[in-house]
Amino acid sequence: MKHFRLAAVWSCVLSSCLVAAAPALAADAYPSRPITLVVGYPPGGSTDLVARTLGQALGAKLGQSVVVENLGGAGGSIGAQKVASAAPDGYTLLVGANNEIAINALVKKSVRYSLRNFTPLGMVGSQPLVLTTTPARGIRNAADLLKIAKEQPGKLTYGSSGVGTSLHVAAEMVKQQGGITMVHIPYRGTGPLTTDLLGGSLDVGVFVLSSALPMIKSGKLVAIGTTEAKRSAATPDVPALAETPALKGVDISVWFALMGPANLPAPIADKLKSALAEALQSPEYRKSMEAAGSVVPDKQPDLLPYLNSEIEKYRKIVQFADIKDE
Repeated sequence: MKHFRLAAVWSCVLSSCLVAAAPALAADAYPSRPITLVVGYPPGGSTDLVARTLGQALGAKLGQSVVVENLGGAGGSIGAQKVASAAPDGYTLLVGANNEIAINALVKKSVRYSLRNFTPLGMVGSQPLVLTTTPARGIRNAADLLKIAKEQPGKLTYGSSGVGTSLHVAAEMVKQQGGITMVHIPYRGTGPLTTDLLGGSLDVGVFVLSSALPMIKSGKLVAIGTTEAKRSAATPDVPALAETPALKGVDISVWFALMGPANLPAPIADKLKSALAEALQSPEYRKSMEAAGSVVPDKQPDLLPYLNSEIEKYRKIVQFADIKDE
């Protein structure tokens, strides 16, 4: 009986050791197969471009192929939901932006996830948005925009890529800061927005900087101003909206973050964070991102508090503008 009890004790000890060692063993073997980076938008957009650039750099550091899966719909929420519901094994990750990570849960009743359903792994890059118009409109800068909007309240229209998107929220921040009124025209993406803006049926268009840059450089669009506190290195001749005194509080950008499902084992999360840190220092990665107008972080912020602070910033704008997207 004594030997039986002793054997049972050792069996429990051995089992406990095996359980404790399992995450470490999994991390040692990770990754042993391709990793999927989910993007909640169709191919060709800014988030897709970032994911493909990051995927190549991450794959080189991890020694495994990294495949981008585009799962568009609901402002990025469908792709984000897939990752939130995925097994926490490090093989299904999200390259997400403001919309699906921070804004959608504030404006969409259909969203069934929150920040608690993810493991934040690191910031990948960021870039400002830009307010634009056409040369024919006669709006050359932010001061012109404010003057016309105040003299003719509600006359100016602005287009975004949809209700509750970061483009929409950025313009509402401008309205809030400047004390002006403009009519929002939501579009299903920036393609039709661009058509109407260039065609003259829309006064102002809001874009991610990288999307508008070719049209600004060609002279088809006039850049009224960028939305971060300081000018973008990609467009040093374009003022930040915050340089105009009435808009000094405007500071909003599109950021991209690498996220895993909640409860990702610490050893796997640490391996991904380490690989991400190395990837972000890759000259090829930085050159590609910066050419598109993005800023690559030299040092990672404490990501969870940062994301929570962003959510609170958007919450105030959403409440001010009474933004709802059923």
